[in-house]
Amino acid sequence: MRCSVITLQVLAAATSVVAKAPSPGEDGKYTISSPGIKAQFIPYGATLTNLFVKDKNGEDVDVVLGYDDIEYYPEDPGHPVYNSIPGRYVNRIGKGKYTIDGTTYTTQLNDGTNTLHSGSNNWSYRVWSVTDATDDSITFAIQDASNSSQGMLGLVHGQVTYSVKGSTWSIKMEATSPEARTPLMLTHHTYFNLDAYKNPDTDKIWNHTLYLPYSKRYLVADDGALPTGVIGTADENSINDFASSPGLLLGHARSDPRFAGNCGGGGACEGYNGYFLIDDAPKDAVVVSLASAYSGIKADLRTDQLGVVIYSCNWMDGTADLKSTQGTKTNRKVVRSSCVAIEAQDYVDGINHPEWGRVDEQIVGPGQTYSWESSWTFGKL
Repeated sequence: MRCSVITLQVLAAATSVVAKAPSPGEDGKYTISSPGIKAQFIPYGATLTNLFVKDKNGEDVDVVLGYDDIEYYPEDPGHPVYNSIPGRYVNRIGKGKYTIDGTTYTTQLNDGTNTLHSGSNNWSYRVWSVTDATDDSITFAIQDASNSSQGMLGLVHGQVTYSVKGSTWSIKMEATSPEARTPLMLTHHTYFNLDAYKNPDTDKIWNHTLYLPYSKRYLVADDGALPTGVIGTADENSINDFASSPGLLLGHARSDPRFAGNCGGGGACEGYNGYFLIDDAPKDAVVVSLASAYSGIKADLRTDQLGVVIYSCNWMDGTADLKSTQGTKTNRKVVRSSCVAIEAQDYVDGINHPEWGRVDEQIVGPGQTYSWESSWTFGKL
């Protein structure tokens, strides 16, 4: 989080729908495009529904998960937070409690004994306002009333601008809390399969490569994916090593007996659902590279955040349908470990770990502006 001591009155005003609100297409989606990308969005959750980029053959490939029927986003009981913005405080709050200025607040326990993404009325469940749209950018805004998510006090104004240029998709978020000091930490919860589920040899994500060149360290988590406070360092070729080589497969450690329960869940969560620290990355450096040899697509992340959550879709149970832009005749479902969510953000549960020095960065009050910025650039291997 970048926090500056300025009052963003413009942001507050932007939460009202403009006089002549932009209109979506006949499919209900707002489309922005550039020569290398076409991105489509809906106001529910400020959600990215489709992201088309070029594969090694120059064909358009829809590389993010979602639904054909936009009416299903609010109806899906699983609510996987497909390519939307949860908030006002993302990821977990340990035991559903946090303290500001000596007062302890209690939040909804919607993930076992913890709070996930601020509870079951977080920003990914809300309909945002479209405040501006052009051929290559769109801005959504939200007003989050005090206590509309249990234990999250004070009005918050938020906005996100998505834009595309060349082969780059950019995301910029800002938020203010003019009434009270409150937890504020955002992310874009983007789910990828760079093969669009069209690889006939596998319906899993393990054939993708993942390179985190500045992320040897990670937050050690308990069985419920809540950080313990310990910061670990991944040995070369260990389960959590994605820093030692750019060619490591997401599934490079599958033969390790610990892989099957590496992300907890009583040993039922295979793969990854944890936070990797970004250490000493130069400004504008590529901090994550995801790639697939099958499609030939490479996706490079740049961000101003201090780390990324990597979640390899363990809890997908094979009941959700793929979009018509994805899959094969025989592969029409989102099965376990078939995608990867990559979420740039600050330290998970940092408000409850003063030893990390992130508490003041994750609590925002009057006169401060929270900001978040990331971009994905798509190319070919």
